Amino acid sequence: MNVMFDALIKVGGSVCHSPQLKDYASRWVELTHRYRLLFLAGGGLFADQVRAVDTYFELSDSAAHWMAISAMDQSGYLLADRLPGVRTVYDIDSANNLAADGVSSVLIPSAMLRQHDPLPHSWDVTSDALAAWLAGFAGVSRLILLKDVPGVYEADAPISPPPLLAETTGKQLARFDIVDPFFVKSLPDRIECWIIDGREPQRLAELLETGATTGTRVAED
Repeated sequence: MNVMFDALIKVGGSVCHSPQLKDYASRWVELTHRYRLLFLAGGGLFADQVRAVDTYFELSDSAAHWMAISAMDQSGYLLADRLPGVRTVYDIDSANNLAADGVSSVLIPSAMLRQHDPLPHSWDVTSDALAAWLAGFAGVSRLILLKDVPGVYEADAPISPPPLLAETTGKQLARFDIVDPFFVKSLPDRIECWIIDGREPQRLAELLETGATTGTRVAED
């Protein structure tokens, strides 16, 4: 099957559950008229509730894992509700078929992840690592992580605020607390990855239009 997506857009939970989501989404919808996008939402507030339940009940790793994946489902429905014309899908084939007709989609991931179960059941695995795995599984060439920060800041910089890194490598990224420990292990080398500010929708537009924007590009090691 030919890959139809122009990019996989992972919307971080803090962005997806922002009071400004409606404003952000109105800009993202405009982009779906020009690009074939596959969206994936982080668990955000729903995942935080799973963490709280895990702390209280001391859940097994697998129970907590699948509850957190279900949190991504809930965020996905929320995101799709704010993206008129964008469809919810439950597997990559369906998303690819829609993309072939120029329609973008939001993946509701639990059914597909139940089938493939690609990563360890641990809080060290978050929606970022799952997005990295999904990028490889779906065969996309560009993964964009929308965060509530502008990108990756230089560690131990002698000035405040520290400068933003225009580029970093996977190995260097592991030093920062911006993605989970399994993200770098899950990201295939051939995929171009960016970490940008999801609260600034024009940056996503600029990246899709020109191939670069303010943010941090994750280069191959």
